[in-house]
Amino acid sequence: MLCYLGTVRLATFLVALAACNDLRGFEGGWHGPRVGDVPVLTVGPGSDAQLAIDHIDRHGLAGELTIAGLVDHAAFQSLAGAEADVLSDMSFGGSPLRVYLGFVAISDGGGEAFALVALYEDRRIEVRVLRGGTQPLYGIYALAEDP
Repeated sequence: MLCYLGTVRLATFLVALAACNDLRGFEGGWHGPRVGDVPVLTVGPGSDAQLAIDHIDRHGLAGELTIAGLVDHAAFQSLAGAEADVLSDMSFGGSPLRVYLGFVAISDGGGEAFALVALYEDRRIEVRVLRGGTQPLYGIYALAEDP
């Protein structure tokens, strides 16, 4: 019985370690176009996006986001509160490995927008940028790893 428990603990540790390594593998540069076929998914300016991930683990993501015509080399830091909450386990269609939530400065003078960064097992990232009010935004960007 003790051998079985030790094996289970070791297997759990290795799975957790592999998950951490998978996330660190997302560090680096990513780029891609804005996507969406219906007007409600493409509200406001912004075209191609670039995301540079400087640090990533299960507790947060830090980097820089640029969206042509909308975000000019803005720092992105996921919210520690969201990472400590059940929001860190958020999932939706496509079953992302991990979702990070934060805010990013918008270069149109409208302050900040909510940004959601979703990582997928097939080595792709989706970034969503949202803002309400008098200058609404809704943009989805499908990113691939820089060569």
